[in-house]
Amino acid sequence: MEARIDKWLWAVRLYKTRSLATDACKNGRITINGTTAKPSKTVHDGDTVTVRKPPVTYTFRVLQAIENRVGAKLVPEMLENLTPREQYDILDTVRISGFVNRARGTGRPTKKDRRTLDDFTADVPLFFDDSPFDDDEEDGE
Repeated sequence: MEARIDKWLWAVRLYKTRSLATDACKNGRITINGTTAKPSKTVHDGDTVTVRKPPVTYTFRVLQAIENRVGAKLVPEMLENLTPREQYDILDTVRISGFVNRARGTGRPTKKDRRTLDDFTADVPLFFDDSPFDDDEEDGE
């Protein structure tokens, strides 16, 4: 059995639309058995597909080459996830780091952007320093 790679990527729900899968192939983010794949390249059962979605590189083995989209519950029957655990650790690290990723080509932050970011990352004020319930007052001092 065989299928176009762009259709297979869409059918197994790795990309939301077929045009996104096609763009990923055109930009060199998809490889089949180690070779860069064009959108029309066919994928066969048993092939290894590598998908680069920065910062993570996913690896899958094709169990069934299909061109029609299937339900999410059927996806495990179509592919086997071979992605190493280190790749998922990278993803967790990026999420935890709190780095605000700006879109490429937007240039430097404007003054408004910087102020918004400063407000978001500002330290939380300590309200307990001026608390009317000080321990000293309870002791009768």
